[in-house]
Amino acid sequence: MAVAIIRILNNSPTMKFISGDVLIIIFILFITRLPQSFSTTEAIQPSLTRLDSKRLSPSVQESAAKAVLGRLLPTHLLSFHFKIVSKDVCGGQGCFLIENYDGPTENGPEILIKGTTAVEIASGLHWYIKYFCGAHVSWDKTGGVQLASVPKPGSLPLVKDGGVLIQRPVPWNYYQNVVTSSYSYVWWDWERWEKEIDWMALQGINLPLAFSGQEAIWQKVFMGFNISMEDLNDFFGGPAFLAWARMGNLHTWGGPLSKNWLKQQLVLQKKILSRMAELGMTPVLPSFSGNVPAALKTIFPTANITRLGDWNTVDGDPHWCCTYLLNPSDPLFVEIGEAFIKMQIKEYGDVTDIYNCDTFNENSPPTNDTIYISSLGAAVYKAMSNGDKDAVWLMQGWLFYSDSTFWKPPQMKALLHSVPVGKMIVLDLFADVKPIWATSSQFYGTPYVWCLLHNFGGNIEMYGTLDAISSGPVDARISKNSTMVGVGMCMEGIEQNPVVYELMSEMAFRKEKVQVLEWLKTYTHRRYGKSVQQIKEAWAILYHTVYNCTDGIADHNIDFIVKFPDWDPSINFGSRPSKLNSMHTFRLRTRSRRFSFQERSSDLPQAHLWYSTHEVVSALKLFLAAGNDLAGSLTYRYDLVDLTRQVMSKLANQVYLDAINAFRRKDVKALNIHSQKFIQLIKDIDVLLASDDNFLLGTWLESAKLLAENPSEMRQYEWNARTQVTMWFDTTPTNQSKLHDYANKFWSGLLEGYYLPRASSYFSYLSKSLEKNESFKLVEWRKQWISFSNKWQAGLELYPVKAQGNFLTIAKALFDKYLS
Repeated sequence: MAVAIIRILNNSPTMKFISGDVLIIIFILFITRLPQSFSTTEAIQPSLTRLDSKRLSPSVQESAAKAVLGRLLPTHLLSFHFKIVSKDVCGGQGCFLIENYDGPTENGPEILIKGTTAVEIASGLHWYIKYFCGAHVSWDKTGGVQLASVPKPGSLPLVKDGGVLIQRPVPWNYYQNVVTSSYSYVWWDWERWEKEIDWMALQGINLPLAFSGQEAIWQKVFMGFNISMEDLNDFFGGPAFLAWARMGNLHTWGGPLSKNWLKQQLVLQKKILSRMAELGMTPVLPSFSGNVPAALKTIFPTANITRLGDWNTVDGDPHWCCTYLLNPSDPLFVEIGEAFIKMQIKEYGDVTDIYNCDTFNENSPPTNDTIYISSLGAAVYKAMSNGDKDAVWLMQGWLFYSDSTFWKPPQMKALLHSVPVGKMIVLDLFADVKPIWATSSQFYGTPYVWCLLHNFGGNIEMYGTLDAISSGPVDARISKNSTMVGVGMCMEGIEQNPVVYELMSEMAFRKEKVQVLEWLKTYTHRRYGKSVQQIKEAWAILYHTVYNCTDGIADHNIDFIVKFPDWDPSINFGSRPSKLNSMHTFRLRTRSRRFSFQERSSDLPQAHLWYSTHEVVSALKLFLAAGNDLAGSLTYRYDLVDLTRQVMSKLANQVYLDAINAFRRKDVKALNIHSQKFIQLIKDIDVLLASDDNFLLGTWLESAKLLAENPSEMRQYEWNARTQVTMWFDTTPTNQSKLHDYANKFWSGLLEGYYLPRASSYFSYLSKSLEKNESFKLVEWRKQWISFSNKWQAGLELYPVKAQGNFLTIAKALFDKYLS
């Protein structure tokens, strides 16, 4: 058999690219990939055992869990007793147990929570205060916590029947997307990170991505290969664009990175990793994907380095585009990859064995030859394992969806089987909408994590598929020959749609499907601290509408206020294909849809609408009716403002199309009426958003400036912050960025200061063209708008950081004005 394999390899047309060492690896992999009798759990068990052995002592973890309690419920610090227990207590799985404390309870513990790690203990605490005390925990920016329902110390509810035992049905609960670090975390300090890690622990997350500070590590590694800081200034992106510089999509944009930034982020990363370790989490660290500075090609002229093609620049500007990729088949790849892993271990200690690498994400190999693909995968893994002999490769499975024309079954198998069994984990990144496990024979036997993607660009829109979340992970886990080893949340941006993430987090501990409507009744009671009939009825509507998107279209918010169409209405929209490159995410699709208000033509731009707006207006009416009971609730405030914004935004989509149809009829009067209504909606929504400090542009900008240590950094960071949420990437005088509005936000200040001037100038040009009986001057409008945008991005004007106005009064007024 061995002779036959070698003969096949020698006859392969791509053999000239493959080194002898890699040939040996491929042969060994072939042997290890012969049919096995053990289960997926058994395949990853050695890694689980090693990771368990790395955990800090029980006393350290118990203290860390106690500290989480102290930050969440300081008044109840003495009411709970925590204890780390062996997995043997839980049948060999991760678990938590909630029991009544057996001992003196006067002014002391009432509830005992045991767990296999501090994460399990924190999860048990969260479970107890949710289902025994009616409390609620969400991100601060989505309303925060509702703890008023927790009884005072000495009066906590007892658990019945000997207590509660909750086991993890799968070992891992993964968290983050590789771009979340830019869309959500970029301006965070340690205080904000500490809150997030507490939230992770309470949600049961034990496998978080930890990407902060890696540029400082890369600086040290590349200097060992004679790369200067000047070379790295041309390599690293700016703070708000680091995710895409790391992936090799761009370079320099928003940069350079200052020494202060590099030092600051490395210190922050060490704090993050230290806290994760104290809580018993296993962080996922980055590894080398082949993305290298341009100078490396000069220093190593014989290295197999390829310049990649353009990624979403307007005209292929080399200042930002066309990065360099070191081919994994080159020996230098393994050398650099090994050095990077070892440098991380030197800086952080031996904190993990799991490393993320996405060399082939949005970057197809040069040939579909399966032996060649296998050799590339083997080389990527060799770079990891040379640095950490126990390394496990965690890979996003996005490429199998976004580039499915390349990754056919033979190519998928070649990559997935290029490492030993149990040494690769795949994130089924979009399993909530397009699960790959179901069409790839469980990733051809490779362990995978069922993931919720849900959000793109950190957009703010009420959206979800609650039924898919409540059943998808269960269906995947109990399916024949399942290789599922975890669940995960891989949103591009956080702090939105709290109901989605609360349900998804629970699926890490749920063995059976959740009856969503019943679950929502308890969720709303917990979230608002009381049971209100109108709220129950409203959420029943939202469950069947907003949170029941089954059309298969990913919800990247393209409502016209925040994603204003750049086109000439004289020309059919369908004749003008989108330029949005699928390498940022997948293509946004336009299709003919039914708006509840009125049927629309397919030759007009169509915002995503998957539900009856009439029904959601009814839900809003019910929400408003509950105002007298819930006016003091911050969670109610967030949800009411968000729901009102959602309804008004969809109404604005209709008004925009009314204006465009008036233009096409050459009806100047109607055009002016509808365009003024659209502009007034922007103003009114801005006032609404200003009434909740979770919807303010000012907090985003101020958090960026607070990280700066000098005026130059302050200007740079603010430009990064402003640019990411608006134009995103480069422009020319007559061409907007191809990624404009990708990271759009419904934030007060952004509507009034940015989206409003855009719409006003556009409609002004439309009106003038009718009044003068001439064609619409699209290019002239673009010149004016792009010039305005460039100035706004570089602006320094201040925006409020505190809420203004009464949210309930404003929401009621908008309902009466537009909907009654």
